[in-house]
Amino acid sequence: MNIVFMGTPDFARKSLESLYNAGQNILAVVTNQDKPKGRGMKLAYSPVKEFALEKKIDIYQPEKIKNNTEFFEKIKQLNPDVICVVAYGKILPKDILELPRLGCINVHASLLPKYRGAAPIQWAIINGEKKTGVTTMYMDEKMDTGDMILKQEVEIGEEETTGDLWDRLAKIGANLLVETLEKIENNTAPRIKQPDNFSLAPMLNKENARIDWENMTVMQIKNLVRGLNPIMGAYTNYEGKKIKLWKVACEKEENKYNDIPNGAVIEANDKIGLKIKAKDGIIDVIEVQGENSRRMNVKDFLRGNKIEEGKVLL
Repeated sequence: MNIVFMGTPDFARKSLESLYNAGQNILAVVTNQDKPKGRGMKLAYSPVKEFALEKKIDIYQPEKIKNNTEFFEKIKQLNPDVICVVAYGKILPKDILELPRLGCINVHASLLPKYRGAAPIQWAIINGEKKTGVTTMYMDEKMDTGDMILKQEVEIGEEETTGDLWDRLAKIGANLLVETLEKIENNTAPRIKQPDNFSLAPMLNKENARIDWENMTVMQIKNLVRGLNPIMGAYTNYEGKKIKLWKVACEKEENKYNDIPNGAVIEANDKIGLKIKAKDGIIDVIEVQGENSRRMNVKDFLRGNKIEEGKVLL
């Protein structure tokens, strides 16, 4: 099968590798433009581009694909049987969607119709879901609304972070894409309409990452920390400085500290660690990052940074 592959991060690279190893004919890859990275702001290639360079596959990096006649003509000349899209980062216009004879196929990291959108892995963990998975689907002009092909479900571990789940689902998605294309090629692929009871997983922003000590339960805080690790980190403020929490445990202590405001520091020393009052218990911080600092164990952090007991985090 002749394939154009569109994707950008390491999640997409896994699918590209699987297609390549399965012997599919990859005509070209389309990936986002190189971005400056690190202290030196040196231009960095996407993981998909790195793999394509290794295997000498043609690479296209258009700034935009909508109303881009030059790019459309290049893809048209390639005459792909199918376009595979995995975490590309751009919406495909109608003319591209209608170009390949077998359609455009997407790998989406949720059990559709749950969590349509840009951050399905993060929101599944933040919302405390016990299971998630991967869905392959035919693409249409809307966001993640196309007919479903195959699904694979997995359980989410109690301590699993977005980074952990991301890696697992990338492998599952890669295998599921290969299986999907085999079924399409053999004319045995199902085509399942999505039901109307969908939920959304929009892009995350800084406000989503702030811990609301007043209203969030200990489990909601722990899920937020897990869901934003390692993407951006859940944060709070102490004395006007931002502190990110990367790993926490929670203790149910609903009555013991009723006279203490939510967000108050209960203990803070390098022997015990950092314990913070929440709505229905205690957050025991395990891994933390101070402003303009690196991630570290909380006890190491407290050896060089004083946090006063009784202070309320915001």
